[in-house]
Amino acid sequence: MTYLMFCIGLVILVVGGEFLVRGASSIARAFHLSPLLIGLTIVGFGTSAPELIVSVQAALADQPGIAIGNVIGSNIGNILLILGISAMIAPLIIPGRKLWRDLGFMLLATATIWVMLLDGQVTRVDGMILLAGLIAFLVVAFVAGQGHPPEEDHASSGPKWMPWVMTGAGLVALVIGARFLVDSATIIAREFGISEAVIGLTIVAIGTSLPELATSVIAAFRKHTEIAVGNIVGSNIFNIFGILGVTALIAPIPAEARFAAIDMWWVAASSVGLAVVAFVLGGLPRIAGALLLVAYGAYLWFIG
Repeated sequence: MTYLMFCIGLVILVVGGEFLVRGASSIARAFHLSPLLIGLTIVGFGTSAPELIVSVQAALADQPGIAIGNVIGSNIGNILLILGISAMIAPLIIPGRKLWRDLGFMLLATATIWVMLLDGQVTRVDGMILLAGLIAFLVVAFVAGQGHPPEEDHASSGPKWMPWVMTGAGLVALVIGARFLVDSATIIAREFGISEAVIGLTIVAIGTSLPELATSVIAAFRKHTEIAVGNIVGSNIFNIFGILGVTALIAPIPAEARFAAIDMWWVAASSVGLAVVAFVLGGLPRIAGALLLVAYGAYLWFIG
């Protein structure tokens, strides 16, 4: 029954994330926002909604390992696994100069949370600092990304209220799916004697990243590279500034020493690696995607 709950939770999360992304993207286009901005904010943040709900519920349920491990594991998986798969499908060619500001925010968020984890707790004050970083990113991104002409191939063909209904339905589904996922993952962890940190870093992190995977893979198939990459960069920024910020503001999060000592090295290496490759190669060719997948396999082997 526990495994059935876990599978049901994952399915509901994926469906909810799909509804949320479709609805939010339609709303964003109505305001003439650029594809990269849509990927960085509306799509990136929308696909991170499962992580937000899971981390908040885990923190309130006194499961800090899942709350933090979910975010850190998702950021590692987003770059190494999701961008790796997407680049293997189609080269993700985006010049680094188009992403320098956003990659900079991602690196800043990574450095900030690493410092906060060193003392073994993400406090409410830390949460306020993280949320301030999120607000700064949103202001800069929206100022830079407004005024983009509407895309003809994505013109709305349904009633204007439909995107709002889809967005609301997606949020409701995410809440339900997250509850199933956290409860069942905790039971599974205890049955096998696995720490909540490892469960959060792997099973829960990959599960809540399924909306990002679906979005970036579909975008890669359709050659919408700005959406594919922007989705991941925006998601990683929101995971740290938004999710851990909100979670810590609700309830301070104790952090196991392993997060700062081990896992943050992988987050930093993958983030810096993405920035370097984007600037040097002008995007992610297939060979870079293959190397990212190899690195993710090495990470799973290392923590296993």
